[in-house]
Amino acid sequence: MLIKALRLGLGELVILGDLLTRPRKMRRAPEQQAAVASAAGQLALYQFRACPFCVRTRRTIHKLNLPIELRDAKNNSEHRQALEQGGGRIKVPCLRIEENGETRWMYESKDIISYLNQRFA
Repeated sequence: MLIKALRLGLGELVILGDLLTRPRKMRRAPEQQAAVASAAGQLALYQFRACPFCVRTRRTIHKLNLPIELRDAKNNSEHRQALEQGGGRIKVPCLRIEENGETRWMYESKDIISYLNQRFA
């Protein structure tokens, strides 16, 4: 019970630190932002709210000004089940990418951040 309380407290500190130090959003021309929004509509991030790796990934999404749907795989049983069935395991963060009629599941925050920077920066 003590460990659970400690983990919850540390998770809230991670979230608070993120809110206090969040980077500025990238600015784009309206037509560029519309194109980015259209492309990002094919992406969804499965995540836990207080996971430090998920926070790191969400910071990049915020910085790149990407309207990517965030799916809570911890508290939403439908999202958790979709992650397990589609990606093969319950591990976060996981980026669901739909391209050319195919679905890919990308794990590892470093890989996701690299992918987002290459595609949208």
